[in-house]
Amino acid sequence: MDHLTGLNLKNFIDYRKALISYSSFKVMIGLLLTMFSMCTFSAEINFQNVLQQERAWAGLTSKKVKNNDIEWAYSEGGDSRKPTLLLLHGLSGTRDNWNRVARYLTPNYHVVIPDLPEHGETIVTDQFDLSIPNQTEKLRRFIDAAQLNPNLHVAGHSMGGAVAMLYTAQYPLEVRSLMLVDTAGVFKTANTIYLKDTTKLNDLVVRKTGDFDRLMSLAMQSPPFIPQEIKTGQEKLMINQSKNTTKMVDQLVAMSKYYTPDAFALLVRGIDVAVFIVWGKQDKIINVDVANELKALFKNAEQPLILNGVGHLPILEAEQLVVQPYLMFLSKVK
Repeated sequence: MDHLTGLNLKNFIDYRKALISYSSFKVMIGLLLTMFSMCTFSAEINFQNVLQQERAWAGLTSKKVKNNDIEWAYSEGGDSRKPTLLLLHGLSGTRDNWNRVARYLTPNYHVVIPDLPEHGETIVTDQFDLSIPNQTEKLRRFIDAAQLNPNLHVAGHSMGGAVAMLYTAQYPLEVRSLMLVDTAGVFKTANTIYLKDTTKLNDLVVRKTGDFDRLMSLAMQSPPFIPQEIKTGQEKLMINQSKNTTKMVDQLVAMSKYYTPDAFALLVRGIDVAVFIVWGKQDKIINVDVANELKALFKNAEQPLILNGVGHLPILEAEQLVVQPYLMFLSKVK
């Protein structure tokens, strides 16, 4: 990779964002800046080693716990005696989608980030029910298995936001606050092709060479520089995961048919914890109008934080713009 030696500082900074993985019809970014001086670049990148380095950089360690038919993989960091933040990733993403945010949370909070069923390194049976309600119920069992204090601040991105809302509605006494980032659901103000016709979500699945670049342009307003070796390696991983991604899309399609916007709103209205909503103004997957629709439904939601120049991936495109207001929000939660 001799061509990398001429990169300017901006490209070096962008390279820190270069480990991309699919998250809620999108991508995950994160190569540690410190890795530049520590490793020799090669055509074959060991992604697991890179992820372990990034988790350590974020103050996280990788753990596993088995509960019935699921072997959960999750990251944990911070002092377990402090308030617990449970962070949930999106469709076909992984726990590592949150690493860039978690770096700012672990000094003051106990942070737990699971790979949701059929994602990342969490292992399930072949016939596992991937519906949002079942994932929510299994998440509650994970909390018991990991021996977490069920007095949680829950945050979810995209599909993870839908799980977070349902979890909060079903277990209201166990949730202290809720953060929703470009959250999936069934909305009246939905006007993207992916929300008007959820079967179009299949168009976002990376199945062949070239799909990765197309997905990036949809998921992010300003995609970063990515060395070709990393792009090729990550695209191969996503192609290998395409069968599971398609299964999850089928579940989101089913959810859109099961719930009307009014039925979904009825579920949301039952949530009375403090809510913090974040949205990328240029989100092409779930349009920004949904943020105000959600705020109007919640009993105790702050004015949504709308990030200009950001797409569907605020936790990766603009993590500092997300985390600082989130820390302020958490400081006010009783």
